Amino acid sequence: MKRFIQGEHRGQSTLLPESLDDYVSDTNPVRVVDVFVDELDLVNLGFDGATPADTGRPAYHPEVLLKIYIYGYLNRIQSSRRLEREAQRNVELMWLTGSLMKTSANFRKDNSKAIRGICRQFVVLCQQLGLFGENLVAIDGSKFKAVNNRDRNFTSAKLKRRMEEIESSINRYLTALDTVDRQELISPEAKAVRLEEKIAKLKVQMKQLQAIEIQFNDSPDKQVSVTDPDARSMMTRGTGIVGYNVQTAVDTQHHLIVAHEVTNVGSDRDQLIPGPNT
Repeated sequence: MKRFIQGEHRGQSTLLPESLDDYVSDTNPVRVVDVFVDELDLVNLGFDGATPADTGRPAYHPEVLLKIYIYGYLNRIQSSRRLEREAQRNVELMWLTGSLMKTSANFRKDNSKAIRGICRQFVVLCQQLGLFGENLVAIDGSKFKAVNNRDRNFTSAKLKRRMEEIESSINRYLTALDTVDRQELISPEAKAVRLEEKIAKLKVQMKQLQAIEIQFNDSPDKQVSVTDPDARSMMTRGTGIVGYNVQTAVDTQHHLIVAHEVTNVGSDRDQLIPGPNT
């Protein structure tokens, strides 16, 4: 490989920087994240576990998990498993967390209200630093698909249709069982067993749907999502999506988010000002 730029040999000894801090430049955004989180009063904000227990095994401070969460947001890493892998190999995360390789899939869910409080404090900080032009903001909605599959989302009409399909299948299999009894087949027992197994599975599905039907009484919009209870089926551009509509207002000067709101309404109309019928 002559006349090409050559890399160093893997067995070559090198003198690494004396500290991890030397790997993170003074202008690296993780330094801003570190200072911002350190100045927050996580106890007053209501973070779970901010006050340590007197007994038991020491826990991770929510400050560390919050830094990891913000880092993932800035770098578009949403999966807690991916964040955990990054914490093991990413120098920025090692610097930010003190080499603590810990993530929590429930951190955002358990501290959603406290995280909203942090968003408000960040907006106030940006105002104090003069980062909002306060002249013009751009507002738009973004559709985010939930982890809830469309087949795991039920409306009254969808539930009724699915139950009718199952009843029809059960009746069809019962008719097939009667046919097996009347006909002389080579192995009628084997076919009968298969049909009975299918009927049993359909009956289990029917019981599950009946349990979902009971949940409709507690749902104001008569809609139930099994995997993600907060997700809703929304109509958007002629098709349906099970997820969320996030309304975001962004300052046009520095492209910073001024405010945001998560809704289950597919249309962006009447999101700023309630309509006459609301």
